[in-house]
Amino acid sequence: MLCLASASPRRQELLRQIAVEYAVAAADIDESWLPGEAPGDYVQRLARSKAFAVAGGAAAAGLPVLGADTSVVLGQAIFGKPADAADAHRMLSRLAGCEHQVMSAVALVKNGTCHERLSISRVRFAPLSEAQIDRYIASGEPFGKAGAYAIQGRAAIFVEHLQGSYSGVMGLPLFETAQLLAAAGVVIGGDTRAGT
Repeated sequence: MLCLASASPRRQELLRQIAVEYAVAAADIDESWLPGEAPGDYVQRLARSKAFAVAGGAAAAGLPVLGADTSVVLGQAIFGKPADAADAHRMLSRLAGCEHQVMSAVALVKNGTCHERLSISRVRFAPLSEAQIDRYIASGEPFGKAGAYAIQGRAAIFVEHLQGSYSGVMGLPLFETAQLLAAAGVVIGGDTRAGT
């Protein structure tokens, strides 16, 4: 059994995909980007902070706690969740026709000790017209998603190329997550060994 420090339905869906039993205790932390902080350091800090924020609470009840964070990165700019339609439009316009990175960090806290992994994927979007961007925003899908898109949803048609972890782009890199869980003795799909 595991405690997931996230209310994300996508992360829950991915844990169910690998048959991991979990309870949910969403973490409430400050997600501000610190001045001069590298994007990889930022996502790892947030994943770690989420896990530690939940680990001491009653909801965790001594369970290992998994924290995760995902950001879309273009150059050194971090694209988090869009604040509104104009922000989503800005993000999608900048991603259109470009390659960006999706950094997805996982952190597992057990008995006060934290272990972390970072997945970095490269995603290239096709050029997008204003009409395509406007229709996508009107669907409502960009909201609550890093970079204003969901690769597992309608935005799949924007992706020309993906190198890396599809599940990481969704928000929980399963290979790295399985490594952490197996090391902590959490049963994955009926087996405690990752990848079996």
